[in-house]
Amino acid sequence: MTKELSVTIDGLKRGIIVADAPAPSGHYSHAVVANGLVFVAGQLPLDPSTREIPEGAEAQTRLALANVATILKAAGSSLDDVVNTLVFVTDIAHWPAVNAVWSEIFMNFRPARTVAVSHELHFGCLVEIQVTAVLSKSGQR
Repeated sequence: MTKELSVTIDGLKRGIIVADAPAPSGHYSHAVVANGLVFVAGQLPLDPSTREIPEGAEAQTRLALANVATILKAAGSSLDDVVNTLVFVTDIAHWPAVNAVWSEIFMNFRPARTVAVSHELHFGCLVEIQVTAVLSKSGQR
């Protein structure tokens, strides 16, 4: 079961830190819930337990999305509720592998998506994924 640290600020927004996701390496929350939306900070493909990074854009995309899914679940949402995404890749040549995983994960609904090429990502990662989702009807708190 996912443990979470949830802090409500001024009654309007809730910051979430999830124990089963890679620990933030800076002063930020994994996600913030506000006005029925979940804003997930950019997630790298770090193994939550070991912080190891798999090789290749496909494996990194899968792990980054798994980390996003863990955070969304703790916030009361899911990948099915994602409406907008921002994907950073270090080389556009990685895009076919990223897009192949994307089409498997988001086959029922295609969220809006922006792709940006970043010269360098933390820890030498090839992919970083940020999402915005709506709260699931059953997950609204």
